[in-house]
Amino acid sequence: MQRAERRPDNLPLAVSVILVTVLALSLGDALIKLTSSSFVIWQIFVIRSLIALPCLLALTGRSTLRPPKAAGWVALRSATLVAMWICYYLALPHLSLSAAAAAYYTLPIFITLFSALFIGERISRAGWIAVALGFLGVLLILRPGLGDFNGWAILPLIAAMLYAGAMILTRTRCRDENPLILSLALNICFVATGSVAAAGIALIPAEARQGFLLAPWASMGMAEWLSMALLAAALLIGSIGAAIAYQNGPPAVIGAFDFAYVAFAVLWGVVFFADVPDLTSAAGMALIVGAGILSLRQ
Repeated sequence: MQRAERRPDNLPLAVSVILVTVLALSLGDALIKLTSSSFVIWQIFVIRSLIALPCLLALTGRSTLRPPKAAGWVALRSATLVAMWICYYLALPHLSLSAAAAAYYTLPIFITLFSALFIGERISRAGWIAVALGFLGVLLILRPGLGDFNGWAILPLIAAMLYAGAMILTRTRCRDENPLILSLALNICFVATGSVAAAGIALIPAEARQGFLLAPWASMGMAEWLSMALLAAALLIGSIGAAIAYQNGPPAVIGAFDFAYVAFAVLWGVVFFADVPDLTSAAGMALIVGAGILSLRQ
């Protein structure tokens, strides 16, 4: 642990990788939105990870395929990330997408707060201002109305805290782990969780098996397998990239760049849903970019 703490940061690498990571994750979430009427969440969890696992094993190779040094912390990190996704998807049927995303993208605030509380990182005034500007940019882009929020909005907040906790674990307890091993552990956790949930759903009365969380598994044709392959690619990039970014840069700085997810989501909205951003959304994206620049300057 002490050796990991002495390792110098590589901030250019960390920032570049987190931007690619949120680009891939936003594309994956856009694809999930496109296919949510065709699949149940547990089917996505299992099949995309089963596609990703052979790729990870091939990338890892025998020379680096060994048990993690801190197996318990790696398992906790994986379970925390899976729980994060479950909480977020549980909220989606009960919230507008903008309200859910606005609640979830409090996560850089939690990352900054947890960095100060749990690992003693000093957060400058500029760092807090960067988080505030980024969050304001998110609100300008999403503009959720007060009527959009209800008790279910607690779940995206919990998801944000879980993600922040997982990234702090990545920085402090899993910093010496191979990012491919971390991704491998996460995908194994996805398969295990999805399989157990699918088995549990089979015990539910047939009339209650419906919706994104409880529906039976859908049949798979060529288009469905292609969708799953794209989702697996997005997950591979996202899971490996998040590990690399938070291993090589202070969470408070890298967390500010997580806001770029929303700007990329706007891009995919234009590409897939012909949802062209207005001037207010453009101003929000400008604030997100400014937040990232200010975060680096701290």
